[in-house]
Amino acid sequence: MVKIAFYTITGQTQRFINKTGLDAHRIEDAHPQYQMNDKYILILPSYQDFMMDSVVDFLTYKDNKENLLGLIGCGNRNFNDLFAQTAKKISVTLHVPILYLLELSGNSADVKNVRQIVKEACKEEHGTQKDLPIQNPSLSNINFLRDFRQKNE
Repeated sequence: MVKIAFYTITGQTQRFINKTGLDAHRIEDAHPQYQMNDKYILILPSYQDFMMDSVVDFLTYKDNKENLLGLIGCGNRNFNDLFAQTAKKISVTLHVPILYLLELSGNSADVKNVRQIVKEACKEEHGTQKDLPIQNPSLSNINFLRDFRQKNE
């Protein structure tokens, strides 16, 4: 079974997790070192880099970086290129796909789509699906990634 891990400070990401009904591990600031042991999807809000130390500690703990299948980013589209910035940066850094982007704590369509992504990830883990359904970048204000990669090539 593919697992879910998430981080939140304000509670927006927790509200989304609650809407999905999915079992998920919350990355805690007090104890970020937690071994996932299995493949997982990481759901992240958009925070400034200095606020993400716990996520970095979590990702660098044991095999967590290697077991990361993909990212789901949350944020506020009013912030333009900063929308889902944390997921975008981690995607570029770790070469892990962004599977979905949602605004704030998501809506019913986001809940349905994320549940489907998790379902497909579980199929892939058992060898019945070849690729995870990565969200169409043209629908998600994700031009930042292309621009960032071009600058660093």
